[in-house]
Amino acid sequence: MWMDYEGYGMGWHWLGWLSMAFFWVILILLVLAAVKYLTGGRRLNAPGGERTPDALAVLEERYARGEIGRDEYLQKRNDLKRG
Repeated sequence: MWMDYEGYGMGWHWLGWLSMAFFWVILILLVLAAVKYLTGGRRLNAPGGERTPDALAVLEERYARGEIGRDEYLQKRNDLKRG
């Protein structure tokens, strides 16, 4: 009969579950990586999904407007690129 499992595959059923779980974990990680790639790796944490400017862009804007001097700009830019 087809219901007779006596000795067939005993102890190997966990391998099927493990491989299925591994497949879904890999699939979810690939989807998350694609989303991160498509959004440029930036967080969409502003209301409405707008991108918030990063620190280097803000620093460059402040320097362009004359709010900070060249020495301060260079020092802060180096600090941002290191950290």
